[in-house]
Amino acid sequence: MSVKIDFRPFIKIEPIAGQDFRQDRVNILDHSAVIFTSRNAVDHFFRIAKEVRVLVPEMMKYFCVSESVAYYVQKYIVYRKRKVFIGKQTFGDLMDVIKKHKDEKFLVPCTDIQKQEIPELLDKAGIAYSKAVIYRTVAADLRDLKEVKYDMLVFFSPAGIESLKKNFPDFTQNGTVIAAFGPTTVKAVRDAGLRLDIAAPLHQAPSMTGAIELYMKRAAKGHTGPLTPPPPPPLPAAKATARKPDTGVKKAVKAMVKQVVKAVKPSSKKKAAPAKKAAKPVKKK
Repeated sequence: MSVKIDFRPFIKIEPIAGQDFRQDRVNILDHSAVIFTSRNAVDHFFRIAKEVRVLVPEMMKYFCVSESVAYYVQKYIVYRKRKVFIGKQTFGDLMDVIKKHKDEKFLVPCTDIQKQEIPELLDKAGIAYSKAVIYRTVAADLRDLKEVKYDMLVFFSPAGIESLKKNFPDFTQNGTVIAAFGPTTVKAVRDAGLRLDIAAPLHQAPSMTGAIELYMKRAAKGHTGPLTPPPPPPLPAAKATARKPDTGVKKAVKAMVKQVVKAVKPSSKKKAAPAKKAAKPVKKK
């Protein structure tokens, strides 16, 4: 479609030193499984293990959010000798696999800016886990782009929005199209007071590439509105129902009271049992 694309990271990764990691008092050997959500997490987990002089056990299990992350683990381990479990694409999909291994104690290597979805899902499922911050996500230096004008900016994380605000505090959107991938990035765009033009994934475009292509085709036909999912339908209003008195409880209480009164004060109509007659002696003939 004769589109010129510049790939420029708005964020960069800074490693956390082994000395700082020790201060968090997270012991790798106290865990029997590791959850990897990105390649960065894989790299920095094995880097920090080497810095603190920890030999990762061969029986350690690895739960990877996608196949690409699982294949990347082979850079550090012998794939055949380890147990690697793979999700489909999202962390929600990986949770279906994690729930089958509730007896494991999980370690979650992550950045200082972690998706809130991850601890929420783990806590909800009652999973025993520890969070280990082993690298930081910081804004990249974008001063060389100060005079550059783009027709579209595409973001894949809330940290990218923070970097935009930090590098260009006087940024005005005007006619610039902004695209965002994932619900947290979409929320960050709106919270920053920016106009969201493309929200991916969509039902008809599950990837950002497909969403951009769909937007451009619509624009070529004269449609300039935002390409975002339709809002969910409103929930049906609950019907107000009058609360009826619970007569069953009242009847049960009355019956219990009657039984107690009857046990304490026996009825006067009840006659005493007649005494047994003495047996007459048998006369011998």
